[in-house]
Amino acid sequence: QVQLVESGGGLVQAGGSLRLSCAASGSIFSINGTGWYRQAPGKQRELVAASTSGGSTNYADSVKGRFTISRDNAKNTVYLQMNSLKPEDTAVYYCNVQLVRLGSPWRYDYWGQGTQVTVSS
Repeated sequence: QVQLVESGGGLVQAGGSLRLSCAASGSIFSINGTGWYRQAPGKQRELVAASTSGGSTNYADSVKGRFTISRDNAKNTVYLQMNSLKPEDTAVYYCNVQLVRLGSPWRYDYWGQGTQVTVSS
């Protein structure tokens, strides 16, 4: 089985920074695509940042230049560095990982449990 554990959320003032982590553990052969999503109260979940196994990245217009997605393949961990945070960044953030499990040819989709990010003005 595979688990994703998120950490790093919290309360920060506008203009501050946070780094979210998403650690995958279990029977992992390889991690392919990764992504971070967020959901604010009363709103739909939206893609914040994504990366491919080849290193390509994609960001929502609202976070371009402020957020950076990265990964440490040796640790099976994905990060989201968030700088210059704004009150509108307040949401629950979820990591998403597409990976291949040991002993299986298929690619599976996993989600983290979510971590709250609150930005005060």
